[in-house]
Amino acid sequence: MFRLAYNLLLHLALPFLPLRLWWRGRKEPGYRESLGERFGRYGPRPGRPLIWVHAVSLGETRAAQPLVRALRERYPDHALVVTHMTATGRAAARDLYGEVATLAFLPYDFPWAVRRFVAHFHPRLGVLMETELWPNLVRACREAAVPVLLANARLSEKSARGYARVAPLARAALADLAAVGAQTEADAARLRALGAMRVEVTGNLKFDATAPADARARGQALRKLFGDRPVFLAASTRDGEEALLLDALERRPFGAEVLTVIVPRHPQRFEEVAELVRRRGLTVQRRSDNAAIAAHTQLVVGDSMGEMFAYYAACDVAFVGGSLAPYGAQNLIEACAVGTPALIGPSTYNFAQAAEEAVRCGAAVQVADADALVREAARLLGDGAARRRMGEAGRAFWAAHRGATARTMAIVERLLKRE
Repeated sequence: MFRLAYNLLLHLALPFLPLRLWWRGRKEPGYRESLGERFGRYGPRPGRPLIWVHAVSLGETRAAQPLVRALRERYPDHALVVTHMTATGRAAARDLYGEVATLAFLPYDFPWAVRRFVAHFHPRLGVLMETELWPNLVRACREAAVPVLLANARLSEKSARGYARVAPLARAALADLAAVGAQTEADAARLRALGAMRVEVTGNLKFDATAPADARARGQALRKLFGDRPVFLAASTRDGEEALLLDALERRPFGAEVLTVIVPRHPQRFEEVAELVRRRGLTVQRRSDNAAIAAHTQLVVGDSMGEMFAYYAACDVAFVGGSLAPYGAQNLIEACAVGTPALIGPSTYNFAQAAEEAVRCGAAVQVADADALVREAARLLGDGAARRRMGEAGRAFWAAHRGATARTMAIVERLLKRE
């Protein structure tokens, strides 16, 4: 009954989906590309056995890097297909995987579209990253004898409550999975409570991410552009957070000796954030200008893609966005990996355990609001010894939690042997 209602709602929405893609394409032209793929129409299939990885958006695309690398090394005779739902995810994948994988949009979850997708590619294995669970997709895979692994799986209490409202549908989808690799024991417990079987705790793949080979050089180049001033970075900020930060800085400015760098999470907001800063009467430069930052410049908008490790390496203290407003936080592990002191706001449900452990071991400091964020950033910018202690704790924290890729690959190998 739930599946029938779900499919009915999907088909009622069908006439509006092209309009939605066109509308979103105003700011992100990628949404207007490859429209046929959204409904299961694809070009030629790679002529080799195939493994499919689905990374819905930007965060999952980056998180999949160590797993994709391991799949290529372990199964060099297999082709890789990496799918997405968002234009930002696909754009990032072009840089990360464009030379080693076929990139495509995953179709909407219409039964006929996902069956067409599965029949076209017929992968030996499907890997869904984190919480991307589509009932008709996993059912089509099971019917076609394609094992599906939910990897790096996380399920916050908030998301679990949402799934519980459609418990029969969620239970059926989870039962169709061949295996689940959960990030934490808490994630595993919530997934089991919803009906998932064959659940193992594998850890968080994001701890296995390594900085690109040129990240240190890029960081040094960025720091040279920034000049000799202390640098405060607001990384991966979400809608509304920039205004909160700027308001707090008006009440308690750092002073001319500190350069503030804001890197919005989504590229479609680069211009919006730059305009917000200009309206505040602040002197602003943009990273895309690739010019030395003038001594009188107060703020830099980091409007570039694929440089987050470099930004972390180039700053003195970093705020991890998505945590000041109720978005559940972005990834603080990258900051820890390069030894940058991390500040996080009160909303951390996407990284609850990692955030708690990072704070406990001294790698991060959690603040209650934007004013507390600015106060703590100012304190750390003036205390080199405290920054060094936090940086060392961050690197140790990152190193201690690595290994999720190997544990996930053990599941992959079992599933492929069982095929």
